[in-house]
Amino acid sequence: MARRPARKSSPARSSRAPTAAPPPATDREKIIAAFLNLLGAKRLEQVGFADIAETAGVTLARLRDEFPSTLAILAAHVKSIDRALLNEDFSDVEEEPPRERLFDVLMRRLELLAPHREAVRSLLRSARRNPPLALFLNAIAVRSQQWMLTAAGISASGPRGMIRAQGLAALYSGVLRTWAHDDDPGLARTMAALDRSLARGQRFAGLLDDLCRVSGRICRLRPRRRRAEDSEDAAAA
Repeated sequence: MARRPARKSSPARSSRAPTAAPPPATDREKIIAAFLNLLGAKRLEQVGFADIAETAGVTLARLRDEFPSTLAILAAHVKSIDRALLNEDFSDVEEEPPRERLFDVLMRRLELLAPHREAVRSLLRSARRNPPLALFLNAIAVRSQQWMLTAAGISASGPRGMIRAQGLAALYSGVLRTWAHDDDPGLARTMAALDRSLARGQRFAGLLDDLCRVSGRICRLRPRRRRAEDSEDAAAA
């Protein structure tokens, strides 16, 4: 479990050596692994279907059966990270405050991404020069962060949940840039950046709750005001 350095009662998971990704077993997994390996050495725009098929050891027909585009491969990779994280046991942080639970969930996610750090760096560079790609990445990040919020025991449903997921996706992308260049085995810079971002996010969530309560009171007052105006109009008539 990922912990901040101040916590001495439990060793930090982030201080361990990154866990190697398991060897791919299916053609689908081989294609994703090949794509990530190529992405670590090239820009996304330079990774072609022929290169992916050759690296994965599959035919172009098989590649087409599995994925219609390189972005679909990327989305499948994100989904696989989501699934691996959701399979983890979070019982040891159930009693922690929401912010601490979310801190733990996101640090665990970074641990799962550790074998693919070069691919993440390449993707971040491409996104800075490619606005449509950045929008695509934001869309899949929001879906992913809805699951991260749920794993942390925080509601991600309804309009408020969508706003939370979008806010979390934005702050996580900033933390990801720090992590991509954090060579410290203990990830001290990354944990500090995540802690600061979650503190800002917590303040925003509090503001959002206040705004929702205010708007709710306004919505309840409006029917009464309309009824009073209707009564005045009837009396005048």
